[in-house]
Formats: sequence, C-alpha cells, structure tokens
Amino acid sequence: MAVESVKTLESVKTLAIAKAINESLRKALETDPKVVVMGEDVGKLGGVFRVTDGLQKDFGEERVIDTPLAESGIVGTAIGMALRGYRPVVEIQFDGFVFPAYDQIVTQLAKMHARSLGKIKLPVVIRIPYGGGIGAVEHHSESPESLFAHVAGLKVVTPANASDAYWMMQQAIESDDPVIFFEPKRRYWDKSQVDTEAIPGPLHKAQVVRQGTDLTLAAYGPMVKLCQEVADVAAEEGRSLEVLDLRSVSPLDFDAIQASVERTGRLVVVHEAPVFFGSGAEIAARITERCFYHLEAPVLRVGGYHAPYPPARLEEEYLPSLDRVLDAVDRALAY
Repeated sequence: MAVESVKTLESVKTLAIAKAINESLRKALETDPKVVVMGEDVGKLGGVFRVTDGLQKDFGEERVIDTPLAESGIVGTAIGMALRGYRPVVEIQFDGFVFPAYDQIVTQLAKMHARSLGKIKLPVVIRIPYGGGIGAVEHHSESPESLFAHVAGLKVVTPANASDAYWMMQQAIESDDPVIFFEPKRRYWDKSQVDTEAIPGPLHKAQVVRQGTDLTLAAYGPMVKLCQEVADVAAEEGRSLEVLDLRSVSPLDFDAIQASVERTGRLVVVHEAPVFFGSGAEIAARITERCFYHLEAPVLRVGGYHAPYPPARLEEEYLPSLDRVLDAVDRALAY
C-alpha cells in the first residue's frame, strides 16, 4: 500500500499546459518509434512557445525535425510519412499560418481514408496554437476551428487545462484518423494538476467543470476559464451557472450538451471565433431541435465579430469578455 501511495504521489504533477504537451510528446516518442515531431523551429529552438523544448536533444534530428518554412510542404511530407507507417505530429507555428497547408489538409489528409474505401489510414496530428489575448501581430491570433470542423474526415479537439492537454495529445497521436489539435496559446502558462498514470476518458467527451441549475455555459479551449470566472461572478448575484467544457469541436458531444440543457433550461455558447457561421451556430441549431420543450430561452452565442482580427491594441474589444458573456447570461435569464 505504501508503494502504491508513493507511486500515486509521483504520478501527480503541477504543470503548465505547454509543459504538459511537451511531456505528452516525450512519452509518445519514447513509447512508439514511429512517432515523429516536425515543424518550423521545433528542434533546436524548441518551438516559438518552447512546447517542444529538449525533444530534439533527447531523440535526435531524425525524430524531431526542423522543417523549411513551407506549411504545405510540411503537411504534405507528413501525409507521405503516414502512408509509410509513421505517426507524424506536425506543428504549425501560429493559427494564421495554416492556410497554405489547407489544400493538403482538406483534399488529401481528410479524404484519403474514404477515397481508399477504408484501406488507408492517415494518423497525422496537426498542432495549431490558436486564439488571441497575447497582443500578437496580424495572422497570429485567429480561431479557424470551424473551417476544419466543417470538413468530414477530420477530428478537431482543443484542451482547456494541463491534464486534458497531456491526455488528449496522447489520444490524438494514437488515433488512426487525422486530428487537428488546437492549443489555446493564451493559456499555455496556466497550471493545474496532471496525473500521468490516470485512465483518461474518451477523447470526444465533454466534461461538466462546474455544476449549476439556472443556465449552461458551453465553451472550449481558452474560453472555458472565462466561463468559470463568469460563473463565479454570477454566483455572487445568486445565480447558478453550469460550465461545460466541450473539449472536442468535431465530433461534438451533443448528448452532454443536451443533458446539461435539460437540467438548466438555458444555453449560452462562448467561443473566440466569429459568431457568424461558427461552431456555436451548429450547437444552437442542434440543441434547439433536441431540447425545444426544455428551453426556457433561445440559445445565445458570444464570440468574435464578423471582421478580420484587429490589431493588438483593439483585440480586447473584439474578444469575448466577462461583461459580454454576463450580458448574454442576463438576456437569457430575462426570458
């Protein structure tokens, strides 16, 4: 019993999200010789955000590969390697840099399995730091997750805490389907406990991170923490909000959303991406169909505006804020 207790204590660490991803990649590289990490500056530099720091030193330049600055070439090479039995983990330095590779992702990576009638699998993970809140320049703060969620054949996931970052990366690498792994860059340094010997739940299962009775806040990635802060403020005013971390954008766990809405009767969906044609629109439509007789108010959405991401000095006006989410909560509760 004493040995088990020590082992359990050693397996629980307090990690930042960036470090959790680093340790998850390290474990995958140690476990499976077919796993390779590749991207711009992922090797000697350790990545722009140092997420891959130390991996090339320990696993060599053939396993952790510094690539040319050519996103289409990076993804195309990863597809070729996957066809030869490897499990590439590709890093796109910033969200806005993925678009040169969009053709490769949509026309090849997403469709090869169906095109081959199931004979070919492409276990490729594409890591994309995404979202704003860091005061970056143009093309460094976008949230393009709905563009990938719209494409059949791709899985799209995003963690909101270090434990999910660690385990979801493991599950993404083990998946035989291509996974777009969005990493909330403004949360890279947020710390929480990670049990490296835990048994993780399903990759695409949503989680209730705060229970409530009056309204459900559904979010993913960087907005989960904001929604928890909103719930704290609302509690001071005597309102009980449930916070649901969706974790997966495609597929979406509609059963979990439905179960929450049936408890609370109201739903506000929050994401950084523009509201127009965003993932919140699909959630609103499906939940209205599923929960029509349970809803006490229309499903409301809070997100970015239908405009190009603004310069850094204006991003706080663009991004969902505590006040904007609280306003949506007030409107939903007023019905």
